[in-house]
Amino acid sequence: MANHNFSIEFFPPKTAEGADKLRATRAKLSELKPKYFSVTFGAGGSTQRGTLDTVVEILAAGEDAAPHLSCVGGSRDSIRAILAEFKSHNIRRIVALRGDLPSGYGGAGEFRYANELVEFIRQETGDWFRIEVAAYPEVHPQAKSPQDDLLAFERKIKAGADAAITQYFYNADAYFQFVEQTRKLGIDVPIVPGIMPILNYTQLMRFSDMCGAEIPRWVRLKLASFGDDSASIKAFGLDVVTQLGERLLAGGAPGLHFYSMNQAAPTTALWQRLV
Repeated sequence: MANHNFSIEFFPPKTAEGADKLRATRAKLSELKPKYFSVTFGAGGSTQRGTLDTVVEILAAGEDAAPHLSCVGGSRDSIRAILAEFKSHNIRRIVALRGDLPSGYGGAGEFRYANELVEFIRQETGDWFRIEVAAYPEVHPQAKSPQDDLLAFERKIKAGADAAITQYFYNADAYFQFVEQTRKLGIDVPIVPGIMPILNYTQLMRFSDMCGAEIPRWVRLKLASFGDDSASIKAFGLDVVTQLGERLLAGGAPGLHFYSMNQAAPTTALWQRLV
């Protein structure tokens, strides 16, 4: 485990109660000694303040943390101001993303794609930030073709990204194939698989439909067969995701990025099995 980069993702709490819960979750997950925590934002950067507050609190607790930064709807001036604020808090990592277009959203702002954001961050701040970008082993749902998606990824790396975190997936072959294709293009940055615990069948199906992650048929049918038996869903899900993690690490993945859903137990259970 020591040679791998393990990280854990939170979303910013919307209420004071949510903030208290996240503090308790983070305290538990800190015991696992992840490399860093990352904190997401809402569509169109709607929770950028909550993201920053959460990151600052994590840093104050002596942990490393990376805010997600979306460029959708952002101007050069607004992104420049956010970067200056990040620097003032001594934040050294960013997860740079295009971000989802909010519903009914017309223009795309001054940045259309994540590679333009990465390029801008480098122009403005040099090597101050370690920049992580997104990767899509099962192809971005809005990509014209797998090849187009691969070239979009290449542009992000050439613009100055240091590493990538993938969308979650349950098919290890998709990840290994994607990494192999990037290596053929001469891309040698770490590509860390995103790991999503399986906790709730309907929620997982909804998420996966939205983001284009495939749930293998045998997994889907087995989950559906448990009905409302959440203990069986979680136990089976833990087995599936543990096997996935083991295969990824054995196959050369540089680490794992856990989508915690702001809960400590699922990530801890996976972690303990993978140690």
